Amino acid sequence: MADNARAKRLADLIREVVAQKLQRGIKDPRLGSHVTITDTRVTGDLREATVFYTVYGDDEERKAAAAGLESAKGILRSEVGRAAGVKFTPTLSFVADALPDTARTIEDLLDKARQSDAKVREASAGAAYAGDADPYRKPGEEADDEAETDDAAE
Repeated sequence: MADNARAKRLADLIREVVAQKLQRGIKDPRLGSHVTITDTRVTGDLREATVFYTVYGDDEERKAAAAGLESAKGILRSEVGRAAGVKFTPTLSFVADALPDTARTIEDLLDKARQSDAKVREASAGAAYAGDADPYRKPGEEADDEAETDDAAE
């Protein structure tokens, strides 16, 4: 089993090689400039690599890019093997990265929270405190509290 540093270096190399090959070497129109390689992970035995990618476009373009990456898998693997110089070239699997969708969901939730905060701020604009404005005791007020409790006890 390889060490983690070697797996990390190989993952970085795979990410760079695949990104460069997609940009310059693959003539598939489905893999235009709208495919971005975001991350690569390699298993501990250096046998399998997972390449995460994003596609800027609609669902049809994402499906076309997935099919294009699947058809170019052999070319990309041979290019990785040539650049890496390892005994066994890892098999490549391409996975659509969920990061843009997750970021969009988080942004939507933050917008809802901002709107809710604005509604609460508007509702509390003319409101008064239920008790004192400052509910905390101050150092000089302790004698007043003790006098009130003594009067109540008698």
